[in-house]
Amino acid sequence: MISRESINYSLRNIKQRKTRSAFTIISILAGITTIFIFVSFGLGLYDYIEEMSSASSADKVLIQPKGFGGLDDTFAFSEDEVHVVETTSGVYSATGIYIKSVEVEKSGVKKYVSMMGYDPKKPLIMDVFNLDIYSGRELQPGDMGVVVGYNYLLPDKIFTKPYELNDNIILNGQKFKIVGFYEAVGSAPDDAQIYVTNDFIDELYANTSLPYNWIVAKVDTSNIERVVKDIERNLRKERGQEEGKEDFFVQSFDEMIESYSTALDIVVWFILLIALISVFVSAINTANTMITSVLERVKEIGVMKSIGAQNSEIFKIFLFESSFLGFVAGVLGVLFGLILSFLGGKIIASAGYGFLQPSFPFWLFIVCIGFATLTGAISGALPARSASKVNPVDALRYE
Repeated sequence: MISRESINYSLRNIKQRKTRSAFTIISILAGITTIFIFVSFGLGLYDYIEEMSSASSADKVLIQPKGFGGLDDTFAFSEDEVHVVETTSGVYSATGIYIKSVEVEKSGVKKYVSMMGYDPKKPLIMDVFNLDIYSGRELQPGDMGVVVGYNYLLPDKIFTKPYELNDNIILNGQKFKIVGFYEAVGSAPDDAQIYVTNDFIDELYANTSLPYNWIVAKVDTSNIERVVKDIERNLRKERGQEEGKEDFFVQSFDEMIESYSTALDIVVWFILLIALISVFVSAINTANTMITSVLERVKEIGVMKSIGAQNSEIFKIFLFESSFLGFVAGVLGVLFGLILSFLGGKIIASAGYGFLQPSFPFWLFIVCIGFATLTGAISGALPARSASKVNPVDALRYE
């Protein structure tokens, strides 16, 4: 253990060289702040994915055509194919989903948004997206009203003036009543989406034969991999396609979450790698500072040794200085990281992407401060060892 006298001596030296110490702290601080910000947002995304992995969604599978996210009607599904999915062993229920681009007009201003049509008797897609009513009511079978996303309630978000419950909304030149608003999802496109019944779609696009863009199915989770394979096989047979040449894919909710998590892992680790490179550069700068400090204090070290200071005590003094600089950098780094992450989360939420919010577990603060302290200690270890090996006679004659 380092003595209190040695600690006070080290702190005085840091204070005397405050400009150099400040630059050393800033170099480590930048890396720690970067790490804190990206890890906090990464953890927030993991929390969001975990929240999506709810029990109400775990038993759903989504069947989509390949290409253009299922929005190309050239590759879509018929009512017969919905029946094929629904009659597959292990499938409890299946329904077709329409996804269309629709023109919304308000006070002469026109916007194009996504409109989703579903069967209110089988609202499986609501479970997939975890949608809950904020105000008003859900759609009923045969309903010709619409439920809209949360952003239609906000001024200057989609239109200058927001909508209210029971207002008329103009879609493709026709008036319809808003019967409900969904809670915020946190994604600007989703919170601008319009939801209608399949009957509504048939009415709005009368005299047009429309295929479904997606099929959602509720399945037996005890053997979901087998059910997915059976759905694929039955749809291939219905569409006259060979295995491996399907123009559709079947994905369970767990697979969707896993694919998102894998992609997120890659992004987070790549960003952390960049941040760690920054910390490595900071460590080199700290080592350079400590080496310079040793060279400037050779005579001082000689005096301490001549009056009885041991090599271990000299080593501890310099190691403490570098560790302390790292500790201060860590504390300031997490403080700046916390402030910037919090402000960043507010800005992102105001832009309509509320799902991208930082998370601040207690261990993140401890790990970042500890990592900064360790970085300072490691970068100062070699200079501290060099200082402890200084010959006192040569040191007193050093110019």
